[in-house]
Amino acid sequence: MARISLIAPEVASPDVREIYETTLRGKPGNIQKALAHRPEMLKNFLSFYGSVGRSLDRKLYELIYLRISLINGCRYCTQHHVASSKRAGLTSEDWTALKAGDYSRFGEKERTALMYVEKLTRTLREINQSDFDELKKHFPDPEIVDLHMLAGLANFTNRVTDPLGLELEFPEEKI
Repeated sequence: MARISLIAPEVASPDVREIYETTLRGKPGNIQKALAHRPEMLKNFLSFYGSVGRSLDRKLYELIYLRISLINGCRYCTQHHVASSKRAGLTSEDWTALKAGDYSRFGEKERTALMYVEKLTRTLREINQSDFDELKKHFPDPEIVDLHMLAGLANFTNRVTDPLGLELEFPEEKI
């Protein structure tokens, strides 16, 4: 159960109601309902969230977000990205591999990114030049920036959703 109240559409302020109806097409999730306590923050978060990772292949985006959410044990984000990863072509076998930290089924570029974001998530201070040299073999600078921002975004949302007690808006899918 959520540890704070969630702003339902019928009681939302006009500003929030407009965001719910336009940006979120009438389907706000519980994270948006929590952020609605701060309408300006909700607006800015949605804009930021929508801009991060967009230079990356959609499959890679979902692999990264899912792996970080699995490392952090974030049920809310994991489930949301299991759902969205289906549209990017990921399978239950991919999810199982990600959960186990087994990247062997993925291509070299994907493995490099996954190993990097795992290190970034688990041991941030150990990132070194050789890690960047590996990234540079597969990613131009704009994609490296996006990869870092995506890792930061995933870690950020993992630290907001589950601690606030946000429940899933749909049935959980087992991995």
